[in-house]
This record gives sequence, structure tokens and C-alpha cells, in this order.
Amino acid sequence: MNLVDIGANLSHESFQHDLDKVVGSALASGLSHIIITGTDQASNEAALAMAKARPQIFSCTVGYHPHVASNFDSTALESVRKLAAEDSVVAIGETGLDFNRNFSSKESQLQAFEQQLQLAIETGKPLFLHQRDAHNEFFELLKAYRDQIVGGVVHCFTDSEKALQDYLALDLYIGVTGWICDERRGQELQSLVGKIPSNRLLIETDAPYLLPRTLSPKPKTRRNEPRYLLEVVNAVAQHSGRSVEQVAAETHKNATDLFNIRR
Repeated sequence: MNLVDIGANLSHESFQHDLDKVVGSALASGLSHIIITGTDQASNEAALAMAKARPQIFSCTVGYHPHVASNFDSTALESVRKLAAEDSVVAIGETGLDFNRNFSSKESQLQAFEQQLQLAIETGKPLFLHQRDAHNEFFELLKAYRDQIVGGVVHCFTDSEKALQDYLALDLYIGVTGWICDERRGQELQSLVGKIPSNRLLIETDAPYLLPRTLSPKPKTRRNEPRYLLEVVNAVAQHSGRSVEQVAAETHKNATDLFNIRR
């Protein structure tokens, strides 16, 4: 199938005991590449180490998630800048704004986000973006810098049609997760996925989070894995009127184009 999972948190502690098995299952399920998400100092370093160890399978991102934006000081910025120089790093992020939980103050989130936007410009690498309950501020900052940024993906999109159209107007990619498999929370995304142009659609698991609710039989644990990406592909195909093969081919091309994956 040749699928690319553009966002998996494989440095998460839940994968420490069986990572090789998880990767083997992913490859057997049709995945050809996985981008490991960096969200803070520890996960950035771990993701990069994993990507360098298995470059034929892994790439990674490096950045500071809005939840930990209060920790994004000058030392953190220099660390991300240094790590981003590595070939295995294909994007800056996960970065953005999250006003739903506000684990970091709005002020620190805005500051950290803007500094990482500037770093994306400096490095010439695309952005791996997070936004929750912060569309207006997020969009305005992105719009101010968009002409200087090579590109980016709004990861785990769950917002409104207005937000979707705003991001498409900025020529951003849209990342779809197992949220689309949720019959309770995912109805709006199900109705919108067909409005994402075929050249702007990306797929991801966000493992170990967002286990698709449509899996049958149900897994024994709630841990999501990259091997379940095919469930996302099936749901996208179902709700967009595309074939599974079309979704797989288009998202593979989009991932390789945006992140410059040539393996």
C-alpha cells in the first residue's frame, strides 16, 4: 500500500517494550515510512536518534508543543535549531496554539509559536502544526509569516469548515487522524474530508493516541499504533467518495512532496 504516517509519537513510553514489533506490524500493514513527532527536549532527541538509526523507515520533527511552551526559552530554541540541521529532521514542530487546556499561558504559547515560525523560515523546513480552540490567533500569526515559510500541515485537523478554508487559502496541508473514525466526535470531520483537495490531504495516527473506534475486533489495549493507519485511509475513502487506492497514492505523494522524503 506504501502509506506514510506523518505523525506518530513513537518515543512515548508505551512503545519502549515492543517498538520492533510495532514497526514490523506497521510495515506488514502497508506502511513505508513513519515521521516521529517531537514535542519537547526529550522527545526531540529521542525521535532524532530513532530516525538516524533507521533512516529507511523513519524521519522526525523537532519542536515544542504548546502545552510546554512555557519551557521554550533561549536554550530550548538553540537546541531545536541545532537538531533541525540534521537531515533526518523533516519539519519544525509540533508547534502551535492550544487554548483548550492552557497548560502554558497564552502569552508563552504565542511567543514560542512565533519563534518556531521564524525558525522554520531560517531552516527552510516545513511546519508540523497544532491548533485547538485558538483558530483566530493561530491563523493570524501563520498568515503574517506564510509567504516566507516553505509549507506545513495542520496536524490532526478537527475544526470547522471556516477553519479548513482558511488553512487551504494559505496553501497548507491538512492532516487527518483516527478522529474521523469516531461516530460521536468525528461527524463534522466526516462531512468535511471530501472538501480537502486531493493534493492537500495527509494521513496520520498520532499514535499512541486516537485509536480508531471502528477497529474490529477491538484491540486489547487503547494504545494506537501506526499499523492502524489503514483504518484512517478506509474512513477517508468512505467519507470523501475516493477509493482506498486513490487516498493511499495521493497522501503518499503529498507526504513525500511536503517533507522531501525520497526513500
